[in-house]
Amino acid sequence: MSRNTVTKDTADPTTTTPASDVPQPARRNRRRTTGIVISVLVGAFLTFDVVIKLTRPQEVVDSMAKLGFPIDQALVMGVVLLVCLVVYAIPRTAVLGALGITAYLGGAVTANMRIEAPLFDTVLFAVYFGVLMWIGLVLRRPELLKVVGLKR
Repeated sequence: MSRNTVTKDTADPTTTTPASDVPQPARRNRRRTTGIVISVLVGAFLTFDVVIKLTRPQEVVDSMAKLGFPIDQALVMGVVLLVCLVVYAIPRTAVLGALGITAYLGGAVTANMRIEAPLFDTVLFAVYFGVLMWIGLVLRRPELLKVVGLKR
């Protein structure tokens, strides 16, 4: 038995174990909760995007024209985003949904680059949003870091 190991039978109430030996469920729960909050906020924003694409208020009509898309494409974009959002909202398929949303956001970057929109606040907004979405997902499911080689 190593000197840092404490068993129930020999545990002395005055003996402390190193912090690395203490399970950290509270820390893990805080991370997971933060990830869920981020994911809910991302989902709420995307839900708003779906609703305005499907209802097509004048602002959407104007922005679609500015981007060079026919207004009928708003319906297609809204349905595609809705499917990706539903898949993202289901815990078992969240990664697949995040991949679909990432592709959708990539299209937004491309469309804004094509019209030479301001880089940092318009073009890259979709990138910032995508990074936030993935941070929320990784906080919910830290094993994803292993997939990309950031954790053993």
